[in-house]
Formats: sequence, C-alpha cells, structure tokens
Amino acid sequence: MPPHLLDGQPHQHIDRPRRVRQPGEPLRIGIGGPVGSGKTALVAALCRTLRDEISVAVLTNDIYTTEDADFLRRHAVLPDERITAVQTGGCPHTAIRDDITANLDAIEDLIATNDPLDLILVESGGDNLTATFSSGLIDVQIFVVDVAGGDKVPRKGGPGVTFSDLLVINKTDLAPMVGADLGVMARDAAAVREGRPTAMISLTEDPTATEVLAWVRSHLDHAH
Repeated sequence: MPPHLLDGQPHQHIDRPRRVRQPGEPLRIGIGGPVGSGKTALVAALCRTLRDEISVAVLTNDIYTTEDADFLRRHAVLPDERITAVQTGGCPHTAIRDDITANLDAIEDLIATNDPLDLILVESGGDNLTATFSSGLIDVQIFVVDVAGGDKVPRKGGPGVTFSDLLVINKTDLAPMVGADLGVMARDAAAVREGRPTAMISLTEDPTATEVLAWVRSHLDHAH
C-alpha cells in the first residue's frame, strides 16, 4: 500500500500476501467504516436478501460488547448459529489487520457449525478512515462512510476510502439536511479511488441496497 500520513507523519502499511481461497471455501467480505456510518444496517440488508439465495454467515467485531451481533439476532436476519462476535478488547482495527487470530478462529467455528457456507460477512468495529482489513482475513473489502460528516469525507482520503474494493457513501437521503453536496462527494471519491467503484445509497429509500447487492453477487459469481 502506498505511503500516507498518520498524525502528520509519513506512514505505510506493509501488504500481506493475499490469502488463497481453497475450493469450497466461502467468500469473505470485510465491511468497515466509522462508528454510525451504517455498517450493521448494511449487513442486515444484505442478509435479508441473500439468505434465500445462498448460505451466508456473519462475524462482527466490537471492543467490549456483542452489540452488533445482538442487533442482527434480534432482527432475525439469519439463524442465531450463523451470527457470531469477536470482542477485540482494544483498538478495533487491531483485530482485523494486525492480529487476526481471533477472527480466523471465529471463522473456523462458523464453517464447522454451518458447513457449507458460500459467504461470510466480516464487520469491523467502528474506526476512523485509516482502518483496513488484513488480506489474510478477507477476500474483498467494503468501506462505509455517510453524509453526516459532510461532503469533505471522501476528499480526506485514508486507506479505507482510497483502497477499499467498494466505497459506500451511505444515508444520501440526509444530504439536504446536513448541507452535503452528493455531486462533490462522488467527484472527490472518483479522484482518490483511481477507478475503484463507489456506491451512493440510502437504506431508507432502497432497503435492499441494490447497488451493493449487485456488487456482492458479482463477486460471488466470480468466486464460483
């Protein structure tokens, strides 16, 4: 990954070798983004549609609670045994990037309990724009931001915004209320992402997240 600034100083993550999926292994999609951006709501939306098409499971990450997993169970988006949680006990990005052991163990347990699986969605704990998943943990990454932070968010960049396989700009229905210009956000995202796709969505207006769903299906088709 190219160098970037952290606290005003040059900083660089060392890319790990991308994991090699074995035949029959489920596709793993990481879903990251700041607190409140709508990650869990997006996971729920994807599960509600995909559960009737494929075998899917979810792994959430929280610092000290299982709140996101509990939300998904409470709304019955999947059977309970297909939802599990990792309590990271520290900075959220550590468990998805630096020491992924707990997540890998949880994935093994999900597969053992629910085999065969086609897809595992791995949701990170809420973090800032620098959070990225280890390529040893997931196959592709979605990064979710929302318009509440204003239209400057894509312009700020950061590894999540810049290098994720899909950037999701969520809650577009709120743009008029917060004075965010969606055109500016789309333009700035395109400028920093060098051809990587961006989806602008509102789960209020489109509860199935049609554009994100199509992207996920395309990767599932490619995986098989």
